[in-house]
Amino acid sequence: MARRTVVAAAGAAGLTVALAACGNDMAGSGSGDKAAAGDGATGAGGSEAGGGAGPAGKELAKAAEIPQGGGKIFKAEKVVVTQPQNGEIKAFSAVCPHAGCVVNEVSGGTINCPCHGSKFDITDGSVKHGPATKGLPPAKVSVKGGAVTLG
Repeated sequence: MARRTVVAAAGAAGLTVALAACGNDMAGSGSGDKAAAGDGATGAGGSEAGGGAGPAGKELAKAAEIPQGGGKIFKAEKVVVTQPQNGEIKAFSAVCPHAGCVVNEVSGGTINCPCHGSKFDITDGSVKHGPATKGLPPAKVSVKGGAVTLG
């Protein structure tokens, strides 16, 4: 009987560790929110509301360098800038809210995370394919004189 008790206790301890790991993954899911929180984005020529990663006022690229129907990732600033339609510039945190990985590709209308395969819509950052359950938060950029600038 003592052997059964030991085996049962070990199993319970393993289950506790597994559940704690899942809890930590969920807690870590907010890491993307800290990287770039915000509340909206507007088209080219306007200002986008929200917080962004990286130094404000830094020019990221010329709007013409952002592919129409695609986007460009700025890893150092942890920002991804997209152009869903001609002249419509959007920006989002490049940090996946699932596990904190930096996205690595914009293709086929989605922003893609290499870690677990999450995909986000280039128009609004919403989840198109999990495991992420939260979208990419908007990042603050402005477009003036053809330049896309943080902040």
